[in-house]
Amino acid sequence: MIHLEENLNRIKDFNELYDAVGWEHYSEEIVKKSLKNTFYSVSVYDDAKIIGYGRIIGDTICFLYIQDIMVIPDYQNQKIGTTILKKLLEKVKEIQKENPDVRVYLGASKGKEGFYKKFGFITREDAGLGSGMILKEEKNENI
Repeated sequence: MIHLEENLNRIKDFNELYDAVGWEHYSEEIVKKSLKNTFYSVSVYDDAKIIGYGRIIGDTICFLYIQDIMVIPDYQNQKIGTTILKKLLEKVKEIQKENPDVRVYLGASKGKEGFYKKFGFITREDAGLGSGMILKEEKNENI
């Protein structure tokens, strides 16, 4: 039976999902620290098997970042990702009661932008904020 759990943050389950969706998982120590610093998370199980996950990271009041929405391929296109995102957005609405101006960001995987647009997300450019950027892995000698 498919069911949802909040704030479980199990290292093994997290890495299983990372592998299942084709992302390279992290060491257990890094995942442990990452999940410890997660503000809110949602895990979806089919009985005892993890099939989906999503989380919110950030300062919990001004800036939130929706991260790691993952659904294993056999369960994709069954509204699992939609369920996860809706649950995360419920938490955002709670925060908006305290700070209506909270900014909610996410980084959509390439080709998945349309999914997030259905929930009201727009690009940073469309919001007049400029493009998003990421720090390259190699060290920048110009700093």
